[in-house]
Amino acid sequence: MALLHVGEANAMMGERSALGRAERHLAHMDGDGRPGELTSAGQLNRLAGSCYLRLGEPKRAQSLLESVPAGIQERQKSHAIVLGNLALARLRQRGLDGATETLHQVIDAVEETRGGGAVNVLFAAGRELRPWRGRRDVEEIMDRTLALMAS
Repeated sequence: MALLHVGEANAMMGERSALGRAERHLAHMDGDGRPGELTSAGQLNRLAGSCYLRLGEPKRAQSLLESVPAGIQERQKSHAIVLGNLALARLRQRGLDGATETLHQVIDAVEETRGGGAVNVLFAAGRELRPWRGRRDVEEIMDRTLALMAS
């Protein structure tokens, strides 16, 4: 898991080699290609999805983030970040309808958890939505985001 976090940090700086090392290491932890007890496929996909998003591979990120199991949803703050990253991945592929739909779910989760990580992702998505600010669905996201911050 520590290697995945190193991979995520390196992905923030545009370096992908640490992510590959982490994925190879996790694949061999218990000999049958599955991560061991300290991590899960959901955690792996959550972090790897975030990494690929930062590395400019939104399609690969979306695939990983969509496969994060429902068990992650029990950890609401983590789930909100997964949803936020998924919205960004969709947005970066010009899937505006899917992105705004997912951002509504992010706002719902942040209203419950007040998780700072998801707020950061929500604001990143808001910046990327600027070209479409005249669309009604984008206006709704912006209005809800402002209302969230005001409460």
